Amino acid sequence: MSRQTEKITALYERLSRDDEAAGDSNSIVNQKLQLESYAAQHGFTNCIHYTDDGWSGGNFERPNWKRLIADIEAGKVGCVIAKDMSRIGRDYLQTGFYTEVLFREKGVRFIAIGNGVDSADQSTGEFAPFINIMSEWYLRDCSRKQKAAYQARGKSGKPTTSHAIFGYRKDPEDKHHWLIDEEAAAVVRRIFRLSIEGYGPSQIAGILRDDKIECPSVYMGRRGQGTQRNSFDASRPYDWNGTSISHILGKPEYMGHTVNFRTYKESYKDKRAIKRPPEEWMIIENTHETIVDPETWELAQRLRKTVRRTDTTGVANPLTGLLYCADCGAKMYNHRGRAQASKENRGKDPVSGLYPYDHYDCSTYALTFCHTKQECFGHYISTKDIRALLLDTIRTVSTYAISNEAEFIERVRAASEIRQAQAAKDLKRKLAKDCKRSKELDGLIRKLYEAYAGEKISEKRFEVLSGEYEQEQEALEVAIAQEQAELDAFEADTARVDQFLELARKYTDFSVLTTPMIYEFVDKILVHAPDRSSGERTQEVDIYLKFIGKFDVPLPELMPEELAEMEKVRQRWAKGRKKWRRAQERKKQQEQESA
Repeated sequence: MSRQTEKITALYERLSRDDEAAGDSNSIVNQKLQLESYAAQHGFTNCIHYTDDGWSGGNFERPNWKRLIADIEAGKVGCVIAKDMSRIGRDYLQTGFYTEVLFREKGVRFIAIGNGVDSADQSTGEFAPFINIMSEWYLRDCSRKQKAAYQARGKSGKPTTSHAIFGYRKDPEDKHHWLIDEEAAAVVRRIFRLSIEGYGPSQIAGILRDDKIECPSVYMGRRGQGTQRNSFDASRPYDWNGTSISHILGKPEYMGHTVNFRTYKESYKDKRAIKRPPEEWMIIENTHETIVDPETWELAQRLRKTVRRTDTTGVANPLTGLLYCADCGAKMYNHRGRAQASKENRGKDPVSGLYPYDHYDCSTYALTFCHTKQECFGHYISTKDIRALLLDTIRTVSTYAISNEAEFIERVRAASEIRQAQAAKDLKRKLAKDCKRSKELDGLIRKLYEAYAGEKISEKRFEVLSGEYEQEQEALEVAIAQEQAELDAFEADTARVDQFLELARKYTDFSVLTTPMIYEFVDKILVHAPDRSSGERTQEVDIYLKFIGKFDVPLPELMPEELAEMEKVRQRWAKGRKKWRRAQERKKQQEQESA
């Protein structure tokens, strides 16, 4: 046999984690001894080892395999020797490309000792493709078993992630259980608190950077935790950004839940992780301690869905997304700015809240008032008035609820029953209608099949009609299930009075309307069109509070003397209005006569 002295004799070894279970015969040490012995016995010289330890046969991005291919491309290698074909790889197509195409094109001899394959002897390569197929089957089988174990672990409620998220650490006694990391958890709670106060992700990131709070990758990396524990950038310890804040705000794990199957892979050959939509996640509740209570988390999610644009001072309006037009149902637009300050206000601090105009109006009206076909109409209301109404409502209802708890609970439940009765009536009517239509469709589909079987209609016509009927029936089934679920929910008390009482007791000072107060108390605000029928502009505003909806505090009963005094005031007001109208009419008449 000819000696290979000028070019490299590449001795290639590979061992994956799965191969380790096969025993010592597959170990890197034994592979090296076997290859060195074979090379010495057959007169191969200039031997160099190319070793990939801990790399799967389905992955051809192995560092030393790539180094070997680079040397082959450079013409440095004359022969490649491996223990068997599976050491090259377990992907049938790629292994075949290297051994049957690339090696031949570059004039490289290939020897697989265990399979008796030697490219210098054509007769030994007849079964090489089948060997590659069996190697790939082995890889596919391993992948299937690993996937089954992964699915079983995830469905059992154990985290499928290898690391705890920022704010938690693994339990030393149970790697599948998370414990709270108090230092990091304090940062997480602060992030949620800032979000509820109206700050956006980028603003929160800026605050944490200014306060020199370590970002998750650095904090966890320095403690040997997290996916970036070996690659974090210690030179930028406070590198917070809006994306990292958004990720933290969107994690249900902080409510004490385990979230599995966020991603999946199309194939064992494709290592890219594809994100699943949130509705496909598996969430196992109450598996570890909570950092953020569910109410706070849900509130943060609702606020994240609301676009809260900041003005030139970087301040976002906390009322955005809460005001709606009572007539067309559209959101109210906020209009505010400074324009040209008046002489007396010129030079004042712009952050002090000095806005020449700051009001809300119907978005439908704002978008169409210049068009020929105007939709809806003006619902102008100043932000100052809205805030005053909100503060008064929250203060009045909360004070009444705490002082008259039993009466408050009774009134809320009574109002809730009235609303439920009407809603349940409408739902029952809709449910009966949908069920009737579903039965009609069953009959139509049955008759359609009979007509098709009797050759009364064509196959094409049958496919079109049956497809339409089945599509309508599927939509009805979804609607019926949803309506039934809503109807069942009405049987329970939906007022959640206790939650409102707990919220009201949380606040001891109602003198100032704060941003967290708005987000925690207010569900929505309906603004009606202004009414000028009395000669003055009046406007009705409906404020719906969390948990209890719209609630009117009962007015105290007045004494006869108080009623008499109120009547006198009303008469004086009416007399004054009448006098004012007469003066206006005389002025108008004089203007007409002078013209």
